[in-house]
Amino acid sequence: MTSVAPVLETTFTDLNLLRRGKVRDVYEVDQERLLIVATDRISAFDSVSPTPIERKGEVLTALSRFWFAKLGHIVPHHLITTEIEEMPDAVRAHADELRGRSMLVKRTTVFPVECVVRGYLSGSGWKDYQRTGEVCGHKLPAGLRDSEKLAESIFTPATKAETGHDENISEEQMAEIVGRDVTESLREASLRLYQEASDYARGRGIIIADTKFEFGRDREGQMILIDEVLTPDSSRFWPVDSYEVGKSQASFDKQYVRDYLESVKWNKQPPAPELPAEIARATTARYLEAYELLVGEPL
Repeated sequence: MTSVAPVLETTFTDLNLLRRGKVRDVYEVDQERLLIVATDRISAFDSVSPTPIERKGEVLTALSRFWFAKLGHIVPHHLITTEIEEMPDAVRAHADELRGRSMLVKRTTVFPVECVVRGYLSGSGWKDYQRTGEVCGHKLPAGLRDSEKLAESIFTPATKAETGHDENISEEQMAEIVGRDVTESLREASLRLYQEASDYARGRGIIIADTKFEFGRDREGQMILIDEVLTPDSSRFWPVDSYEVGKSQASFDKQYVRDYLESVKWNKQPPAPELPAEIARATTARYLEAYELLVGEPL
């Protein structure tokens, strides 16, 4: 049963829209708080599909809430509440549209880097390794295969991009952007978060091959975890029971969408084509399955 109607885009005249990303709409509540709305948009090959993925925004919000609570002992986070009834009047006025997909959060000064941790060789990391034998300045052993588990998880930062691709950078390049001390603090926090989450998820039937974290500073200058955390949008989730080194893995994210778009020979230039209903439904099912495996109950 669908708990909320699909939402592709939000527009509220009584809230100031700060930015519209690939998936999230971010509104200003006041000088200290923001409202982050996870829509049902899905992007593939850097274009946003015109077809909503039903309940996707709910999954992203609920999973982030779960991980913020579970990992809060490692690093503080920006989440205030996901409960509409605990939000300001201006937000509650739009309860029907926002329920289940909204986070009221602390405003922060955001560090302009993505903090990526890789435990397995896949995606852009695999491509970089094939080309150079390295991933973001990390020299890796020769002979590794697609999707192979790394001897140790590696921190591989990237630049942030609202549209288009993030660009992989080295820790030295990151230090030039945010400073050496900040780089070391963010690396340590990211690796600890990934290790604890990865160990937990594996026991629930999911391999977290890689993930990205974002951080900011609050008004007191404290480094805190922000944005979304360990969702199928920000991570590569693979089923433990079908994992096999040397090939691409089944995943709990946009696999059906990407495969369909490849099959119709789309030129990967906007606008993206509509998705068939069965592709959208299959994608929703994978997001919901990931949530249920990790949390231990259906959403």
